[in-house]
This record gives sequence, structure tokens and C-alpha cells, in this order.
Amino acid sequence: MEYTYPTIVATVTRMISKNKGVRKSAILVKDNLRELGLDQLDVVDLILEVEKKYHITIPDEVPVETVTDIARFVYTHAAA
Repeated sequence: MEYTYPTIVATVTRMISKNKGVRKSAILVKDNLRELGLDQLDVVDLILEVEKKYHITIPDEVPVETVTDIARFVYTHAAA
């Protein structure tokens, strides 16, 4: 299955919105996850959800601070 960057961003945004109650329209790709109200545990839960959805593993050393960070990693690794 091929994933497009915009669909990945939309999926990650939907996950954050669902889990943190933040309006999807209020989430920008450049937003820092902490500024969106996610604490360390929330970020770990989000990463696990993304990994499960896209059948990938995001290594601990990969910086995951924004929606863009997650979407870029998924885009470059999920299609492989």
C-alpha cells in the first residue's frame, strides 16, 4: 500500500485530536506535540499507535517533536 504525505498528516492529526480532544483544525504540522498538550506518555502512546497503523518501528533515537517529524518518518519508511 502506498501512503501519501497528506494522508499520513491527516491520520496523525486525527489520532492526536481523538486522544487529546484537540480540534483537528487547530493542529498544524509544525506544532510541537508538547504545545498541543501531549506529555511524554501521550507521545509514546501516539508513536505506538502510528507504528501499529503503518506496520513500522520508529527507533528511540528518531526525534519526534512535531506532527511533521512523525509524518516524514512514516512517509519515508512505510512504503519501503
